[in-house]
Amino acid sequence: MSAAAVHSRAVTFRDELDALDLPGLAEHARTATATDVDAALARSDGHRDLTDAAALLSDAASNRLEDLAQAAHELTVRRFGRTVHLFAPLYVSNECLSTCTYCGFAKNLEIRRRTLLLPEVQREAGLLTQQGFRHLLLVSGEHIKAVSPAYLASCIDLLQGEVPSISIETQVWDADDYALLAEAGCDGVVIYQETYDHDTYRAVHVAGMKRHEDFRLAGPERAADAGVRRLGIGALLGLHHDWRAEALATLAHARYLIRRFWRTEVTVSFPRMRPSASGFQPANPVGDRDFAQLTCAARLAVPDVGIVLSTREEPALRDGLLGLGVTHASAGSHTEPGGYAEPEQAQEQFAISDHRSPAAFAAMLRARGYDPVWKDWSAALSLAELERL
Repeated sequence: MSAAAVHSRAVTFRDELDALDLPGLAEHARTATATDVDAALARSDGHRDLTDAAALLSDAASNRLEDLAQAAHELTVRRFGRTVHLFAPLYVSNECLSTCTYCGFAKNLEIRRRTLLLPEVQREAGLLTQQGFRHLLLVSGEHIKAVSPAYLASCIDLLQGEVPSISIETQVWDADDYALLAEAGCDGVVIYQETYDHDTYRAVHVAGMKRHEDFRLAGPERAADAGVRRLGIGALLGLHHDWRAEALATLAHARYLIRRFWRTEVTVSFPRMRPSASGFQPANPVGDRDFAQLTCAARLAVPDVGIVLSTREEPALRDGLLGLGVTHASAGSHTEPGGYAEPEQAQEQFAISDHRSPAAFAAMLRARGYDPVWKDWSAALSLAELERL
């Protein structure tokens, strides 16, 4: 596409990603010196760029992990207070028409399939609200008929009275579908690009809608344009061999979304590969120390972004990461449809590692001086009403 054609329309993140010297940034992350790390740490909050982020992800910065942790902790407390927002995933279906080599829901796998009926969705949600949750994330495989926008809108409408905040992590939709979901009451959309590396993306997404890389990449923008107020993005660590390059692309994406949709809350997550029915094994697994460094670097590079931590991770690591920038966490999760009422009736997407109950997790937060936040927003507090206050 010519430069004139690009400037004739709104610049998208695809444009920014194509223009970004990601290989150069990744090389800087491998070769940065102690002086580069000192300069990045000394930079005032909000003024660090992606070159600083690369330095904070470097081996040289790994030797300064205590300094990174202290800076990330202080910045998180200043921007977010000592709070952690709790949510629960509610899996409504594991039916899928996409074939992804790493996913436990992939179409080619012989697993127990299930899509919840609306009364079953309501029952699952009721069990979660009884435990205190007021923010639910509806999750499904990619099946345009079994989990259509109309089905999701019905689920959201059904739960509106009991659940003030409902997000989705499902197939990526077009603009009209996101508008339908936003009108139904969906206030958050989570879309993991999984990997920002083109060759890796094509290799692991073999068939189905998910193979359309650019359509997926632009999904958060379509959702925001439709009025969705929360956007979640992330990369699945372990798919691409260079976790630093994936982290830098994710942070670039977050910075773009925050700049373009300044009224929208943006969160990032860096889930690591976990065992699933796919049997996929990452060639270059990301270690705990690298994961902690990444959490600190993300906080320092993008001060206002929310950082999400799932139950994929072990309890001890989750507890330790809380002070390094994490602002959102799931608890007591099941990753199979109907798993809260009827575990084992369907296949889970991946194995979880933290099996503590939501009450136990909240108690741990309080013991560490944090406030568990079960609800932080309601549709009743619309922008128009806030402006009248």
